[in-house]
Amino acid sequence: MTQKPAAFVAVILGCAVVLALAPLVLPPFYVRVGQLMLYSAGLAVAWTILGGFAGYASFGHAAFIGVGAFAAGLAEERLAGLPPALLLPIGMLVGGLACAILSAVVAYPILRLRGTFFAIAMLGVCHVCAELNNNIDALQGSLGLNFPAVAPAAWDPAVFFYELYLAAGVVVFLIAWQIQRSRFGAGLLSIREDEDTARMLGVPTERYKRIAFVASAVLTGLLGVIYAHSLGYITTDSVYRDDTNLSLIVYSLLGGMGTLFGPVIGAFTLVFITQVVLARLLDFHLFATGLLLVLLVLAAPGGVLGFVKSWRQRRRAAATAPAE
Repeated sequence: MTQKPAAFVAVILGCAVVLALAPLVLPPFYVRVGQLMLYSAGLAVAWTILGGFAGYASFGHAAFIGVGAFAAGLAEERLAGLPPALLLPIGMLVGGLACAILSAVVAYPILRLRGTFFAIAMLGVCHVCAELNNNIDALQGSLGLNFPAVAPAAWDPAVFFYELYLAAGVVVFLIAWQIQRSRFGAGLLSIREDEDTARMLGVPTERYKRIAFVASAVLTGLLGVIYAHSLGYITTDSVYRDDTNLSLIVYSLLGGMGTLFGPVIGAFTLVFITQVVLARLLDFHLFATGLLLVLLVLAAPGGVLGFVKSWRQRRRAAATAPAE
């Protein structure tokens, strides 16, 4: 690893340490808000591997949250005699494997679609998975699943899941970062810019898209397993959520589509606004949030990072312009 990547990783890990210490001074309410921020940011970065890097914006990633969560729950139910410390890793393994299988199967037909057609098809996949979950008795979607308590006895469960979301989010972020700076990541970028030209230039577009799709799905599913454990009980409606599908796109648009830090900034900002700033406005907060997003997108089409980048470019241009 060269010095620059090493320095980048050191900065990320340093930020993670600061965030890990935050529960020591935060009130319980803000620890729960922090959980949601970290969970949302992790999902947004996982979504970005496909939607931001490759340009295949998915409206149905909640399918992988649900599949991962229910696969883990069903497996853990059958292994109830094991120590709780083993159940979460086993659940994550089973949930990740289920998402890998589903995404690998779905990838072949669905990645032949592009743009709006792909987005709508993914929404359809999410709804089909939800309906199967509700109507197949063995999946227990209509009854719901209970998850065992996995937090160590000495830990406050809220703090435990905060730290778990943080650790998972850092891993997802570093995986996405490695993808972005690799030859594979460059291939995804070429697909986003012009897929037909990329194919003509020798980029294995179909293989790259499938890998990105599966990687994004598996990481999303693993976060879904943690989410299910933090809830303690899930139903179909609690994990196959259309508002989650929409939020993942909004986080990227707000922070900066196709970037790594953009989805994190977008997730942190929007969760803070909805859960803290507008929480007391009840139903009105949905309208207020929507209006705010419209204004932000109009004012900064490239998201927060795009706005900062253009502002710095204007300042640099003004500084180097010859004086009259």
